[in-house]
Amino acid sequence: MVITATGSGASHHADNGKRSLDHEKLRVLIADDHAIVREGLKQLLRECPYVASTGEAANGNEVLEKVREQDWDVVILDISMPGKNGIETLKQIKSERPNLAVLILSMHAEDQYAVRALKAGAAGYLTKGCISEQLIAAITKVARGGKYITPVLAERLACALDPSVVEVPHEVLSNREFQVFRLLAVGKQVSQIGKELSLSTKTVSTHRAKILAKMNMKNNAELMFYAIDNGLVSR
Repeated sequence: MVITATGSGASHHADNGKRSLDHEKLRVLIADDHAIVREGLKQLLRECPYVASTGEAANGNEVLEKVREQDWDVVILDISMPGKNGIETLKQIKSERPNLAVLILSMHAEDQYAVRALKAGAAGYLTKGCISEQLIAAITKVARGGKYITPVLAERLACALDPSVVEVPHEVLSNREFQVFRLLAVGKQVSQIGKELSLSTKTVSTHRAKILAKMNMKNNAELMFYAIDNGLVSR
């Protein structure tokens, strides 16, 4: 399919979420808390003949504001943002705009967040180490109403759906608990985590207690060793 002519964005969405892009260009919202990443993505998309315009947001609340104010065809969403994180933002977007395609672009490897993101409604998941051609392919695929799944992620999804595969301890955590778990596992203190996630110290401590109970562990050191052994944090 060749995309050549311009047109409006969300007004051409089909009722079933599928769409044809033959007669329109895309409007893409870029959500990342790093200005240099947003600028790099904007530059990349400006060179694409089938992207009409881009917008940007630095955190989850800004994303939701822009989604409510304007029609977009694709949201490129980071996971690690201050305040409302990417997974929470994703769930809210899908609640309000179920047919809006959201592509996760994250620094986190696929085995850390990808399955969670897809379960929350993401149309695809890529790491920031992907090549530009792969990102463009993913944007156009999800804009048509499809899913962009890499071979690595496809294998993980298959395992996640296989009832014979025993669920590993960290997969029983909620998305927020998993976020706190990873920060504890890299040695951050409760007060630091609270500041980073815009949560009270008491709330973080409550999450920590639930994490230890669910994973049947006694302290942060055990969480750290588990995270390293399972490739959930860098060594």
